[in-house]
Amino acid sequence: MFQRMPPAVFTPIMGVFGLGLAWRRATDTFSAPGAIGELILGAVTLLYLFSLAAYAMKFMQRSGTFIEDLRVLPGRAGLAAMVLSGYLLSATVEPFSLVLAGAILLLTFAAHVLLALRVIHMLITGPVEARIVTPVWHLLFAGFVLIPLAAVPLGWVGFAEAGFWGGFFAAAIIWGASAAQFLRTRIPPPLRPLLAIHLAPASVLGTGAYLLDETELALVFSVTAIVILSILIGRIRWLLKAGFSPLWGALTFPLAAFGSLMQLGAVVNGSDILRIVAGASLVAATLIILPILYKVVQMWTKGELAVKTNAAMA
Repeated sequence: MFQRMPPAVFTPIMGVFGLGLAWRRATDTFSAPGAIGELILGAVTLLYLFSLAAYAMKFMQRSGTFIEDLRVLPGRAGLAAMVLSGYLLSATVEPFSLVLAGAILLLTFAAHVLLALRVIHMLITGPVEARIVTPVWHLLFAGFVLIPLAAVPLGWVGFAEAGFWGGFFAAAIIWGASAAQFLRTRIPPPLRPLLAIHLAPASVLGTGAYLLDETELALVFSVTAIVILSILIGRIRWLLKAGFSPLWGALTFPLAAFGSLMQLGAVVNGSDILRIVAGASLVAATLIILPILYKVVQMWTKGELAVKTNAAMA
């Protein structure tokens, strides 16, 4: 059972975690019913835990499947999302148990460090062709920017600042390398949805800056996120030219992160314009993220997802 569990399913799961947290924040921003966010978070937590158990069963049947999944882009993105979702799970359970939230945060951080080190080893020892910078690198090396979302409510400010700045420098390097690479190479249509991941670090960094009371810095990241999103929207037909694929999961968590950032900016700055943008982005994210998750999970249940993402078999 679960011999070919596809890690690509974790990518939209991470997006739904972000969507649930955005709806939870909407309780303060728009006086939205708190049940909406909690319902989404409860449902996606169950799906996440089930998917974790499924991948653990695959790993126990043959441990080499983990390395094989890391070698392909959809698998690498999925495994990164699997780990990073732990940060969002920590933020999800924080209102109910600080101890559990802290334990999940530390466990996720340890898993994230190990995953990043394993990928670095693969890049160093593997072929030169495999060292091409991709947006998935944001998840692997800049994903530490998610730490403040869980650490600040726990009072772990030092840990939050370390994750924030470490993730920021990694994201800056990846943005620069990606821009230089974009100018000299042509991106195949099937891989273009991954470009949406560039929006995620800017949005999460902005949220983290607000949580750390760095308001001016948060505004810089907010403008950066708005610029990146505007470019993506302006090139949407080019971005999605290949049609639906499991890589559309890369659209989910950046949209959710952007919606949360706009909400926080509207509250902190008392801006009606940001409030309108926040409301529109939350509605758009909901209408985009949930159907993508449904479609990807449907592909999983039919056995199509593993084939299309070249998932390893135990």
